[in-house]
Amino acid sequence: MGVVHTVNVGDRRPIEAKSGWSGIDKRPVDGPVAVRAPEPGGSGLAGDTICDVRHHGGADQAVYAYAREDLAGWEPVLGPLAPGVFGENLTTRGVDVTGAVIGERWRVGPDLVLQVTTPRVPCRTFATRLERRGWVRAFTDAARPGAYLRVVEPGEVRAGDPVTVVDRPAHGVTIGTAFRAFTTAPDLLPLLAGVEELPQAARELVARRTPLELDAD
Repeated sequence: MGVVHTVNVGDRRPIEAKSGWSGIDKRPVDGPVAVRAPEPGGSGLAGDTICDVRHHGGADQAVYAYAREDLAGWEPVLGPLAPGVFGENLTTRGVDVTGAVIGERWRVGPDLVLQVTTPRVPCRTFATRLERRGWVRAFTDAARPGAYLRVVEPGEVRAGDPVTVVDRPAHGVTIGTAFRAFTTAPDLLPLLAGVEELPQAARELVARRTPLELDAD
């Protein structure tokens, strides 16, 4: 069984990218945090700020999870990494986030239920946050993207809460597979064609890029 290592939220802070503001700088908080399905462009966590509402937030990206083990895998390159440094809301321990199946459901603590929706695709803001040239390519090549989740049942989350997989779709398409399909291995896109749990925008992208496979069905 996995656990929530930390719960992280971010305020609106200046950054030298896009509009000049971002909520990517997320930091651990004490005590329980309410989690609910957000409005378009909003975060699922109370007190968390999203500035780039065009590309982040909303129901299908209500919560972002990244594994503490994957952060540790970057430390030989980046040095010590604090929870939340990748902009994740939940830093987990003992959860195979890359191996999570699209659509699987996690019970977090006694009440909260989240559903895995899609991998995080890196952007310029992420690279600016880390002050790392070539970061988008490095993160893409590593294929440890973390997972976005939607809120199925609202509740509270705090550090130490257990994370249990309570349902896993039979299609078996993982966050890692979806990430490679969207980035470095487009030949994998047909595997995503029948994954109804993907966000609508992702399903439309798959349909545009694999028209022959979809027509054949």
